[in-house]
Amino acid sequence: MHAGEHPVDENLVRRLVAGQFPQWAGRDVERFASGGTVNAMFRLGGDMVVRLPLVRGGAPDVLLEQEWLPRLAPRLPAAIPEVLGAGKPAEGYPWPWSVHGWLAGENPEAGALSEPVLLAGDLAGFVAAMRSVTLPGAPQAHRGGPLASLDEATRAAIAELRGIPEEGVDCDAVTAVWEGALRAPAWDGPPVWLHADLMPGNLLVAGGRLASVIDFGCAGVGDPACDLFPAWNLLPPAAREAFREALGVDGATWARGRGRALSQALIALPYYRRTNPAMARNARYVIRAVLDEE
Repeated sequence: MHAGEHPVDENLVRRLVAGQFPQWAGRDVERFASGGTVNAMFRLGGDMVVRLPLVRGGAPDVLLEQEWLPRLAPRLPAAIPEVLGAGKPAEGYPWPWSVHGWLAGENPEAGALSEPVLLAGDLAGFVAAMRSVTLPGAPQAHRGGPLASLDEATRAAIAELRGIPEEGVDCDAVTAVWEGALRAPAWDGPPVWLHADLMPGNLLVAGGRLASVIDFGCAGVGDPACDLFPAWNLLPPAAREAFREALGVDGATWARGRGRALSQALIALPYYRRTNPAMARNARYVIRAVLDEE
């Protein structure tokens, strides 16, 4: 999927666990298929999961999670991963890795939600709780900077999509939406805590309601618009409006959030269209949702 991926398999995980956490040696190890793009996950017995970066760029995210997940957990209304073990490079594997408690649930699927308005309320509660965190020394969120910092990559993706007519993207229309988002006033308040990657693959639901939020590798502080992604990558129109109302989102922040969601989708679609069907499918959903909202 990415250049420079390090090979990982069950045998490597068994050796890493036995060497650093002998109390868990001998547990069953089984790779867990997911739509994730940066990390591989392996079930460790029935109640744990090993998470290893596939590329060098994922290594700092592991360290960030190991530091901040225990501090964020008691402040949030949904379960988040519990760090049970902080692994170190070994056995030819070059980066830090983690053992987490297993969190049950299923990834929600856009267009197939059983309780969309209730889920919107749950998501708004999670986002509001993140914003209320006041822990000192917070890192900068991966996507927390100015919207304009995404302009070059977004326009390059639109240009690439013009050369892929089979995707059916109205490149003039998405350009107009993107340029409208760039004209929205920038966030001039204090930076707030963000998850910054609220994709369906990072959410777990049970009975239609939010059960857990995972993958905090992008977390930190920044523009609150960064955590509005579910409005377009998951929620149908009525639930989208409920999400906005619950958070009290002003027009400028909503426009920036829509622009950020669109930018991420435009960049993801040409990159993942042949390597990650889940990511590509959701990117198409976002693009349609944004244009339909216009």
